[in-house]
Formats: sequence, structure tokens, C-alpha cells
Amino acid sequence: MHGIGNKNEVMRYKIILLFLAIGLQASAQYDSEGENKSRFRPGIFWYLTGYRPAIPGKVRKYDRIIFDVVYSDWMGDKKPFNNHWASMGFNTNVLFDIPLAPKNTVSLGIGLCYGFHTIRHNKNVTVDPSNSWTMISDSAMNSALQKSSFVGHNFSIPIELRFRTEGWKHFKVHLGGKIGLESNFYGKLKSSSGGKSARLDIPDFNRLTYGAYVRMGMRNWAVLASYNFNPMFSHSNSTKLNMFQVGFSISLF
Repeated sequence: MHGIGNKNEVMRYKIILLFLAIGLQASAQYDSEGENKSRFRPGIFWYLTGYRPAIPGKVRKYDRIIFDVVYSDWMGDKKPFNNHWASMGFNTNVLFDIPLAPKNTVSLGIGLCYGFHTIRHNKNVTVDPSNSWTMISDSAMNSALQKSSFVGHNFSIPIELRFRTEGWKHFKVHLGGKIGLESNFYGKLKSSSGGKSARLDIPDFNRLTYGAYVRMGMRNWAVLASYNFNPMFSHSNSTKLNMFQVGFSISLF
């Protein structure tokens, strides 16, 4: 009986050691090129490796799904940062991350972006549909209106050069440009009596858009600034304004 008890004790210790070995193997930490530790996968989808396990030694890829929350404004004939703080919008970016250097410290990002933006300016807008020009007056908003804003939807192709330090807690800088199509841009007027909204069509909004942007941050968080080189309105008699955005970005994958 004493021998049987010793055998049981030995078996118990073997089982404990086996579980310890499995636990140590599962928690083994690789360097930034490793695959075993989930923290080396950036963003929220850390545990996503697809339909098969990740390949050891595979270069890490970053910033493939990026959401931007932005404040939109203008500069040119009208001064910036004089509009309402609620001029908010967002961008959804789906990008390929193409490594250009070992450990992916330099890469190229290219993909598609959808952007929704609004500029709440609370100024008087005069539109001449026959001559296709748009004027924005410095005078106070019409007393019959409660709110006045511009609303737009944009589809673009961003291309960016990405620089980052090594490791999962990397510092990053993205320098990019984009060209796109403004699919819908209009004015939105809200009456002070009854709160009803009306649409104001803008005859000369620029459908083709192009600009530059920069992201700077740590890991999957960044601040963003962008500027459109083309004016918002195309007619030579229209108010000359260029849209810009500032905000922050989060990378989910």
C-alpha cells in the first residue's frame, strides 16, 4: 500500500509539472517578430489569426482598419475656428500595410476611405443657381434660422508612407495624400419656428477632392490633421474656402 501511495504521489507531481510546462509554453514571450504572444498583434483583434495559426517569424502588420473622429472647418476668405464646435464627422479607412523595411519600421499604406463631414457655420449663404456660384456672408445668420451647416460625403483613395519604431508599443508617423470624389455636398438649414430642416443645394461644390494628411501617435492611437488643396466651391465668384480636419484616430486591426 505504501508503494501504491508513492506511485500516486509521483503521478500527481508529473501531472502538475505537465500543466506548468504547458502554461509556461503558452505564456512564452517572443520579440516583436514573434507570433506566440497576443500583445504583439496591434488593435482590438489581437487574437484573430484567421482560419489557421499565425506563422512564426512573419512580419507584423499594423493600421489596416482605422477610424477617425474629426472636427471639420475651413480656411481662406473666412477665418478658421470661428464655427460651431459641433462640426463633427468621421472617416473609415480600410488599408493594406505593405512592409518596406525589416521589422516593418517603414511601410506603405494604400486602400479606401469613406468620410462624412459637417461644418456648422451659422452664417448666411447665398446661392445663385443660374450662374452657379456660392457666397458666404460674414453677417449674422438669418433670424428665421436656428442652425445652418454644410454636410458632405466623400469616397477617396489614401496612400501613405508609414514610419514606426520597433516593438508593439511603437511610436508612429503616417504621411499621406488622398484623391477622392465628393458624392454629395449640400447645405442644411433648420428653422427657428418648428425646428424643421430644409436642404440647400450647392451648385458649384467641387466633386473632385485631393489633399494631404498626417497621423502621429503611439501603438493604435494617433492624432490626425488633414488639408484639402482644392477649394470647396469651384466658381471664380464663390467664396474661396479650403476644408481641413483635426481629430484623433484609433486602429482596430
